[in-house]
Amino acid sequence: MSATVAERPSVDAPRPEDGQQPRAGSMVWSSARRRAGVWALLLVVAYLVGMPLIRLQGLAFDDGAGGYDRALATVGLGELIWRTVYLAFGSMVVAMVLGTLLAYAASRLPDRAGFLRSVPIVPIVLPAIAMVVGWAFLLSPGPGYLNAALRKLPWWDHLESGPVDVYSLPWIVIITGFGLTSFIYLFVSAGMANISADHLEAAHVAGSSGAGVFFKVVLPLLRPSLIYGAGVGLLLGLGQFTAPLLLGTNKGIRVLTTQMYFSTSQFPVDYAAAAALGSPLLIFGVLIVIAQKIGIGDQTRFVTHGGKGAVRRQRPSRWAAVFIAVYGLVAVVLPMSGLLVVALSPYWSSSVDPSSFTFANFRTALDSRNIVESIVTSLVASITAVAIVLPLGYAISTVLLRRRGMPIARTLLDFLVALPLGIPAVIFGAGFLLTYSEPPVVLYGTRWVIILVYVTLMLPFATRMMTNGMLALGTSYQEASWVSGASRLRTHLVIMLPLLRGSIGGAVALIFVLLTHEFSASMLVRSPTTQVMGTVVYDFWSNGAYPTVAAVSIIMTAVTGAGVVAAMSIGGRDVLSKL
Repeated sequence: MSATVAERPSVDAPRPEDGQQPRAGSMVWSSARRRAGVWALLLVVAYLVGMPLIRLQGLAFDDGAGGYDRALATVGLGELIWRTVYLAFGSMVVAMVLGTLLAYAASRLPDRAGFLRSVPIVPIVLPAIAMVVGWAFLLSPGPGYLNAALRKLPWWDHLESGPVDVYSLPWIVIITGFGLTSFIYLFVSAGMANISADHLEAAHVAGSSGAGVFFKVVLPLLRPSLIYGAGVGLLLGLGQFTAPLLLGTNKGIRVLTTQMYFSTSQFPVDYAAAAALGSPLLIFGVLIVIAQKIGIGDQTRFVTHGGKGAVRRQRPSRWAAVFIAVYGLVAVVLPMSGLLVVALSPYWSSSVDPSSFTFANFRTALDSRNIVESIVTSLVASITAVAIVLPLGYAISTVLLRRRGMPIARTLLDFLVALPLGIPAVIFGAGFLLTYSEPPVVLYGTRWVIILVYVTLMLPFATRMMTNGMLALGTSYQEASWVSGASRLRTHLVIMLPLLRGSIGGAVALIFVLLTHEFSASMLVRSPTTQVMGTVVYDFWSNGAYPTVAAVSIIMTAVTGAGVVAAMSIGGRDVLSKL
């Protein structure tokens, strides 16, 4: 029962004004201006996205591809690639299993527990570096709080450390998987909305158990969402940087992204080898995108209802509420509790002494000039990037939704905007470092290099959310405005922008959240005088100032939460549902 969707009218249709057809000369002039504007927009995006990548690969091929020669000579290169693939696939599997089960559980929540649907989204709002540090405080072999509690059990009371080692590769994979689960949950939840409860009820009536319905009906119908989610999860897993850097460095566990970072930050600095090391990630990204297209095929085969009115809710289950609550406890409450305990303690040890709790670490953090400046830089860079990328994403969406004219420009623009989703942020960071640390444009050491890399990384998110909002509105409002004699600019300012308030608020929330705790690219483009909150946390972590690390991590979380509240004031209370 596939839904039939009527073709939308073109937004480029001629618009009569005051009942009169426009003059041929004015139409030609208007069309020429639009074409010039589209090509100018394409050049801006091409420079932002393409120049750093071209600069990076150009450096790798200099001197007879010397960068590739040195990259291939890297000690343990095969092990490096294997760990990267292991991390990507392992974390993707963890995220796919948890995200799919959470989405299914969310679809069966009782009315009184409906608020739990937002629990799986919370890890997106929390800074990744804060979550990783929180898990380290819980599961470090010696002083980890959870390990200390586990050693009191009869099975492990003979151990002096462990039994869990958070600095091992399997646990790096598990923690990374927890971080990716929210993204998979969002994709699968959208797919669950297309499954009619009638099909599930029919399976129950036919005698199938709950598990049978899930595996024989739900999972096959979720195939497009699962394939797309797996592709995105795999891409994100390949580009993981935070957990491998913070947890794997002490034991020499490196992946391609961390090796790239060390190639650019340790003596002797070798940018060319770093650029070459990033090439496998680019190749993997292209292959995953192709596999997605082949695997999904015709998506209309997986639609089981013709509209929202045909959807009925599934049978509620108390176990669904229990499962989501337990996930929230493990994935959110536990690591944040570890952070809070260390932040309130004078030092990090395996014992918790509430009588010694103090706010001195917070005062130390807020009295530190470097930390305060990093907070200011994070806020200024994030807010400025949001102010730039939103109108840029709006303009790109307007061009991409046109049905007539300039197919080459639209195809190129669509491809360029999608690139930052498939290429790890650390590669863009290295590319921006090389591009803007030499003439003709030298921005290294200023906030502008951070702002530009933030704008580039957020282009896909801003464009996608704006595009979804415009598609939901259709073209009738624009056409009515044009018939009334309004210009295109007035139509967008007076009609479209107010109607897109929810999408704009959701875009602001998502982009601000992602940028305030962006870490991978920031580590590459930072300078001694220009730091953001995440890079400062890493410096204190490297120096062993763990209570300060915990305090700054909680401050990061508070700043991000304040940004979400501000976005909700713009886009309404349902902003989180748009993330």
